[in-house]
Amino acid sequence: GVNMRILSGKQIRPRRILLYGPHGIGKSTWAAAAPCPIFLNIEDGVADLAVPKTEQLKQYADVVSAVSWLIQNPHEFQTIVIDTIDWLEHLIFQQVARDASKGNISDIGYGKGYDAGREKWDFLLRGLDELRKQRNTTIILLAHAKIVKFDNPETDAYDRYDLDLHKSSCGLVQEWCDEVFFACQRVFVRTEEQGFNRERKIAVGNNERYIRTTETPAAIAKNRLQLPAELPLDWAAFAKFLPVIPANVSGVVVNGSSKQ
Repeated sequence: GVNMRILSGKQIRPRRILLYGPHGIGKSTWAAAAPCPIFLNIEDGVADLAVPKTEQLKQYADVVSAVSWLIQNPHEFQTIVIDTIDWLEHLIFQQVARDASKGNISDIGYGKGYDAGREKWDFLLRGLDELRKQRNTTIILLAHAKIVKFDNPETDAYDRYDLDLHKSSCGLVQEWCDEVFFACQRVFVRTEEQGFNRERKIAVGNNERYIRTTETPAAIAKNRLQLPAELPLDWAAFAKFLPVIPANVSGVVVNGSSKQ
């Protein structure tokens, strides 16, 4: 009969992580502390970080070339950081518009532009998966956050944080990732009396930056590692929870004599 290889236990692979948050919170600094990183420099916001980075990638084709090079050539990088995917989306949309000889993706009728955008996203994410498989690299996607109105069927609509991406890309990217983390700053609200029974609420920050690892009404997040709901915004704090990747994955062969 045909031999079928059954892999036993958890398949431990490098992570696909998305970290998003407000501008200036420290996303790039967090990713720079991952093992042997290289930044695919799209936004050109890491000039002051002493990490290996590509020259600024100004077109979708440049990003595809960089990923292809990293797949095909031996290198010492263990973490690939895309900085940022909202700027990458901008390059994808530019390319789609160019392909259709239009000025803008929204000029392409019937939502076909965004369908073509999804295909380009899909192609790139498959390339990153190939890179992860061939070179055993962790993939970190960085993104900005935006505040969106969320229509919850069970309550009144409320504001929440989401990725600063077009809705056609949002679900696709989140689904591809193993972890989606929201980076934020601890804020306390102080109430101040103003006399005549009036008061005002003042937000007070204390510089504590942290990551949310699970979904809350305020922000999208997820993880597949049973992480605590919050972690300090510090790679080492997250790294403690990472499974150790063995040199070879063991499996058993069914209908055959060999067991590995």
